[in-house]
Amino acid sequence: MFKRSLIKNIHSLVLINRPEDKGVFRRIPVRIMGAYTEPLQPYMVQPAMEGLIIENNKRAETMNIIERIARFHLEFEGIHPFIDGNGRTGRLILNLDLIRNGYPPINVKFTDRKRYYEAFDAYYRDNDASKMTALIAEYVNERLDEYLAVLEK
Repeated sequence: MFKRSLIKNIHSLVLINRPEDKGVFRRIPVRIMGAYTEPLQPYMVQPAMEGLIIENNKRAETMNIIERIARFHLEFEGIHPFIDGNGRTGRLILNLDLIRNGYPPINVKFTDRKRYYEAFDAYYRDNDASKMTALIAEYVNERLDEYLAVLEK
């Protein structure tokens, strides 16, 4: 599945114009305004990312693909491993995982931003990943419907 180096490489592309920060786990504490969870202290980021990668690989053997991708995304964003670009990096990883598993990439629309953030709140407040899973599944279904419509023409 994913390796730490791949995640850091994706982040390097996101922060390509910030050489001091690109592809580097954060070295300072951060706060996410309005979040139910407090990001980990910097010294805990690397072990948490290693644990997330290991857990994601285990889940790949038993969990529904969309649900696994949603949980990885929720947990990645909760760790907040980088000083900047976590959201963009997380959504790129989400799409790479979808593509690797035969699904189309998705784009979380600005109009769904509130629903997207509510999915994080539900996960970190109630340990409920179903809202993010449903959001991703809906976007995947929408994209597949678009592809089928093109094929029908």
